Amino acid sequence: MSVSVPLLGAMAVLYACGVYLLLDKSVTRIIIGILLIGNATNLLLLSLAGPPGAPPIAGSGRSSDPLPQALILTAIVITFAVSAFLMALVYRSWRLAQEDRIERDEADAAVGLGEQPEPDAPEVDEESEFDRPGGTA
Repeated sequence: MSVSVPLLGAMAVLYACGVYLLLDKSVTRIIIGILLIGNATNLLLLSLAGPPGAPPIAGSGRSSDPLPQALILTAIVITFAVSAFLMALVYRSWRLAQEDRIERDEADAAVGLGEQPEPDAPEVDEESEFDRPGGTA
């Protein structure tokens, strides 16, 4: 099986850019990083399919394996659905908070350092007007 050097280079660049974007705090860049890693994985599956130009059926000569091509097609459809869902979530988050960055959460940082996070506000058991006998004010 021959290895295509430009294809390996493209996969390396896509994986590197995808990992770099995953480490950013912008949600949009994180989604783009996920998409780049998915595309690099599709190229990896394509490179495993066999020699280019060979028929995907069993014949007298060499044949290529049709399974990686089917897996790539399935991965493209799944990636499209997941990316559409994630973009809808980012759009909704932008509409609500007008912010695209993930800020540092102090409680998560405390748990990561092995400390106890500070407790939430104490619960106040207030009665509303509907909890009283009679039910109306």
